[in-house]
Amino acid sequence: MKNLIELDKKHFLHPTSSIQQQQEKGPKLIVEKGEGIYLTDKNGSVYIDAMSSLWNVNIGHGRKELAEVAAEQMEKLAFSSAFSTFSHEPAIQLAKKIASITPEGFNATFFTSGGSESNDSAVKLVRHYWKIQGKSNRRKIISLKRGYHGVAAASTSATGIPEFWDMAGHMMTDFIHAKPPYEIGTKEAIESLIQVIEENGAENVAAILAEPVQGAGGVLIPPVDYFNEVRKVCDQYGILFIADEVITGFGRTGKMFGVEHWDVLPDLITFAKGVTSGYIPLGGVVVSDAIHDVLKEKSKGTLFHGFTYSGHPTAAAVALKNIEIIEREGLVENSQKMGKQMLKGFQKVKSGLNIVGDVRAKGLLGAVELVEDPETNKHFSSSLNVAPKVIEGLHQRGVICRPVTYDSTDIICFAPPLIMTESEIDTMIEKLYDAIKAVQTQLVTN
Repeated sequence: MKNLIELDKKHFLHPTSSIQQQQEKGPKLIVEKGEGIYLTDKNGSVYIDAMSSLWNVNIGHGRKELAEVAAEQMEKLAFSSAFSTFSHEPAIQLAKKIASITPEGFNATFFTSGGSESNDSAVKLVRHYWKIQGKSNRRKIISLKRGYHGVAAASTSATGIPEFWDMAGHMMTDFIHAKPPYEIGTKEAIESLIQVIEENGAENVAAILAEPVQGAGGVLIPPVDYFNEVRKVCDQYGILFIADEVITGFGRTGKMFGVEHWDVLPDLITFAKGVTSGYIPLGGVVVSDAIHDVLKEKSKGTLFHGFTYSGHPTAAAVALKNIEIIEREGLVENSQKMGKQMLKGFQKVKSGLNIVGDVRAKGLLGAVELVEDPETNKHFSSSLNVAPKVIEGLHQRGVICRPVTYDSTDIICFAPPLIMTESEIDTMIEKLYDAIKAVQTQLVTN
């Protein structure tokens, strides 16, 4: 174990991690095994994976069916390029399957290796879409503050969380951020959106990019009328709407795709994560028939965009089996049912403790805010590190989840596997209650 820690510190540069913390303390956890909703570390300690690792292990860990289908596909055809119109059955069948589960009017998919690539691809596709129609000035992308869309060049710039820009600076130009509706309401948020459009000129705007529920921003659920109004604004100004379903897709919110909660049709849908439940990298962009028709008619010559692993046959085979499991086991419905149970649990925690503010959930995607005064929503000083202390308390009690601290707001995020049972939800909630109570007691004592 000690040798692994030293090897990690010497050789492994971790993503989205503190380099200094790694060097001082080594890896937080060395995971040995995953089974169902649980992770086991090298010391034999067992944890509830209340984040589905990175919002993505929807069907839970250790599903042998996915390992078997991957092995079978690798023995037959592990990899073959999809460039220059080469094709293979797994990608064809997956594209067909995705067309059958996305909203009506979406029948063509461009495959990627993950969410960042999906959102970058969507940006390039919409700019190409406008360019081939003689409107190359339509390049600007409007996204929302606190939105997260990835860490590639375009997706970093579309992300509305400043820390991701600070690391290396903005990667691309022509990205603008409007106010989200979560604290100000639909009316003011739409006014902000229209103001941004008119200041930049609608004729220069290619698309609006938004998550149905903002994940990394703190699991921010929009008002029920927000995306209907966004759709109206897009139609009014002739702007495309890209729904970033990287986190919310494949049952996470209690619907197959998040936009279905509001009966809103976007123009493009980006996805990743839950399409394979994280068992193998895969993502994609689904385009509406209207966009596909324009591409078929006006895109001449080679479409100079693609990734080595676009349409990877083994990844496609795993995705097909993963979606089959989601449908066969009713995991979309279970997400909706257990999400209600999780929200009831959050509300119970709120009623029993006096440092809990807003609690919320959409399916098995939820959050608990920690505040100094729930009546006024007064936030704790960031120097108190309240959310990280609760996360550490949960870790000690065998639960892994994620803190978000944004503008002095302490948020604990949850996205457990869609296979969660009622008793497992209750256990997770009990441990959450105990962890928050211990921090609350510490704050009072100090």
